[in-house]
Amino acid sequence: MTKFKILAEGYAKKRGSVWQASSTSVLIIDNGKKIVVDPGANREMLLAGLAEAGLKPPDVDLVFLTHCHLDHILNIRLFPDVPIYDGNTINDGDKILEYSGNIPGTSVEVINTPGHAGEHTSLLITADLGKVAIAGDVFWWPDGQRQEIDREKLLDLEDEFAESRKLLSASRKKILAVADYVIPGHGRMFQSLKK
Repeated sequence: MTKFKILAEGYAKKRGSVWQASSTSVLIIDNGKKIVVDPGANREMLLAGLAEAGLKPPDVDLVFLTHCHLDHILNIRLFPDVPIYDGNTINDGDKILEYSGNIPGTSVEVINTPGHAGEHTSLLITADLGKVAIAGDVFWWPDGQRQEIDREKLLDLEDEFAESRKLLSASRKKILAVADYVIPGHGRMFQSLKK
């Protein structure tokens, strides 16, 4: 069984024309590998979450990025010697390797979920709770917005940064069809009410 822990819950606050944001960061432990998903931009929150899990940055085996928006990736600086994965490549120093399917050596499934960003991917794990999707910004809420999780509201959720509303809608349907629980890029984990 794969284990996971939310290291830092993401937030997105708009003050006038300025956004202050950091993504949800998740620790996955699968087949002995410690994976940090979306290390975010808030250094203190990430380090506190790692410390609570009994870890320091050098203890992490790899970092996975759902997409390349800065609020999700700035803290990769804390992991200078760790391979960085995205939806289909592994960057290890100056080596770039391709892969497909699961993160190599794990049962962690990689799912293409474009729409918010063209390169967006999500992860699906089987945990004690059931199937859990670490969905990045397939779903996200700005602070102060009520997190409504019925299917229609989730499919209609506004995303002012989406590159393709059509692709995002398809990605949302895909995640809701396979996940029992969803960890969004900004906001609280929620139960997926499959139909």
